[in-house]
Amino acid sequence: MSIEATEAKNESDLATSESSKSSKIPNNGKSPRDAEDLVTEEHFWQSLFKGIYRDKKALVGLVMVFLFILIALLAPWIVPHDPYAVDMEKVLIAPNSTYVIGTDFLGRDILSRIIYGARISLVIGLVPTLISLAIGTFLGMVSGYFGGKIDYLIMRLADVCMAFPSLLLAMVVMYTLGASLFNIFIALSIVNWGSTSRIVRAQTLSIKEKEFVEAARSIGVGKFKILWRHIFPNCIPSLIVLFTLSVPEAIMSEASLSFLGVGAQPPTPSWGLMISRGKEFLFSSPWVAITPGVAIFLVVIAFNFIGDGLRDALDPYTKH
Repeated sequence: MSIEATEAKNESDLATSESSKSSKIPNNGKSPRDAEDLVTEEHFWQSLFKGIYRDKKALVGLVMVFLFILIALLAPWIVPHDPYAVDMEKVLIAPNSTYVIGTDFLGRDILSRIIYGARISLVIGLVPTLISLAIGTFLGMVSGYFGGKIDYLIMRLADVCMAFPSLLLAMVVMYTLGASLFNIFIALSIVNWGSTSRIVRAQTLSIKEKEFVEAARSIGVGKFKILWRHIFPNCIPSLIVLFTLSVPEAIMSEASLSFLGVGAQPPTPSWGLMISRGKEFLFSSPWVAITPGVAIFLVVIAFNFIGDGLRDALDPYTKH
């Protein structure tokens, strides 16, 4: 066989081999490695939802949170009365068919104020928690990956924030900035990032020694790209659990600040403020203070149920 014929045969075999490899790649244009990552991601979310579905408490908590969110969104259309309308002729009316939970010391419908208060509690529970998680996650990853003086500085700042009781530190911030809902966002975001940064730092220290991170570093991948593409996705399970357990803590902190008079201000229908203003009538008209307390209890226990279910679903040591 001539040299030209041999080269032609080799080129034909190479083309056939390439076409057979390309036929094995999925139609969406992703490589087998991408397809494997997609399967892993889908398996993660499937395992997560199955874990919640099997845990009855987590499922009940999820339904309760969904109902509270639905009530908060539909508040203007479902309230039976104006939550801000003052009527001194209807002061402290006991629960009846017209006022299901009764009225307060200014004649305002308590049920309507609780429905509107769900908006404030859920927003203050979600927004500061997301902000503190974002700050704590970024600083924790930077601290764990770079180490050295950066690690020392960030961890000492976290130690300062965690050295004070969170409610006391939030009160100091509120007294400094003034009592308003916006300042509550700032206060709760400042006081809660330290614990998140420590958790993320510990995971970053473990993940950065893994083979896939070493491989990415060896081929010249940038440090911040490694943090975003390789380390952050492996911290997501812990962050999800931490989020569901931090939301009720933020709601309780807002209620405590409002109860102490440095949170939401009248006539804002905050649950904590309603308890604070209604404690004077605890023995004569107990529904004024007890009903917003029950609302806080239900929201907090619902998020705790979800957090416990997610922790059990994502913990490899508790999986059956």
